[in-house]
Amino acid sequence: MIKRTLSKYLLQSAKSMPVIAITGPRQSGKTTLIKNTFPDYPYVTLEDLEVREFAKSDPKGFLMQHTEGLIIDEIQYVPELFSYIQVIVDEKKKNGLFILTGSHNFSLLAGVTQSLAGRVSLYELLPFSNQELLNSPYKIDQYEGYIFNGLYPRIYDKDLSPTTWLSSYIKTYIERDVRQILNVGNLSTFQQFIKICAGRTGQIINLSSIGNEIGISYQTVKKWLSILEATYIIFLLPPYYNNFNKRIRKSPKLYFYDPGLASFLLGIRTQDQINTHYLKGELFETFILSEIKKQIFHSGKDIPLYFWRDNNENEVDCIYENGNKLVGIEIKSGRTIQNSFFAGLNYLKKMTNTSSDNLFLYYGGDEVQTRSYGNIVSWRHITISL
Repeated sequence: MIKRTLSKYLLQSAKSMPVIAITGPRQSGKTTLIKNTFPDYPYVTLEDLEVREFAKSDPKGFLMQHTEGLIIDEIQYVPELFSYIQVIVDEKKKNGLFILTGSHNFSLLAGVTQSLAGRVSLYELLPFSNQELLNSPYKIDQYEGYIFNGLYPRIYDKDLSPTTWLSSYIKTYIERDVRQILNVGNLSTFQQFIKICAGRTGQIINLSSIGNEIGISYQTVKKWLSILEATYIIFLLPPYYNNFNKRIRKSPKLYFYDPGLASFLLGIRTQDQINTHYLKGELFETFILSEIKKQIFHSGKDIPLYFWRDNNENEVDCIYENGNKLVGIEIKSGRTIQNSFFAGLNYLKKMTNTSSDNLFLYYGGDEVQTRSYGNIVSWRHITISL
């Protein structure tokens, strides 16, 4: 088993909080993680129809079978359990009682907010990170391999064809998750919508343009994007505007959590096709930003990420605040460092007086350097200050 970064934070939380909740996309490794992190806990999954019916019809009896600790997988199927869990943890006053997982972010958050506020530590688990695979047999030497394969654990654990597995993943996702969350009358239109989103990964989104392309309304585009966000298919990067006196773009940029899924939806069927694909730069940007997201989530942190672009096309791919310091990140897929790679960072430094220590170029080559105008970091060693 590949050791997951999040495991040590789960163990720490189990000593201080009665409930731990983990959400994330399907097949990101949540079940394997919790079973290995808490091997002595009884385990039930509400994917099992008989277990789900028991939990629905007699939630109190279901929970009272395991009053000293229990893992409940895919709890979003029986949200009624949250209130009963609250009663038990308030009576027991014991930490580490329940470990919960869910694949729908908003379903889990709704239960936590309504019933378990102040009693739960909430974490998010994404697929493998590049760093988690760095010292494993699954390490890939070229970043195009990660962009093509993606980083869902099952592809690596079972040595599966990414094209075959991702095709099944999308089919299952649409037929199960989308049907459960939203009454989509035409699933083929929704599948077309996901493919259009893949074609816009790493780009500022135009909701009206997407709607016009497949014949759905602006409001439907917004609703469907929220579904993709809640089920960890995409995330949106909002524009950063604090302390800037230039006009900026107001729409967010769209990214896929898994670059392999984006590649599959774009019709890429071999790793070599990435090298000549017109979206190679955007796919590399998607890969790096998803790695940054994983570092944040898998450390139990909540650090908002932004991008910045003004009307004169000055741009920085990623900005975040670390205390009172602004950190700027530029992302380039090229393997040879060019001075032009630093144009956005130099402009940010001029605009905000940001220290060179907090300016980073993440690129497709192997060098790690510190220069007077910023830090050069290889895609192999993506780390951010948390």
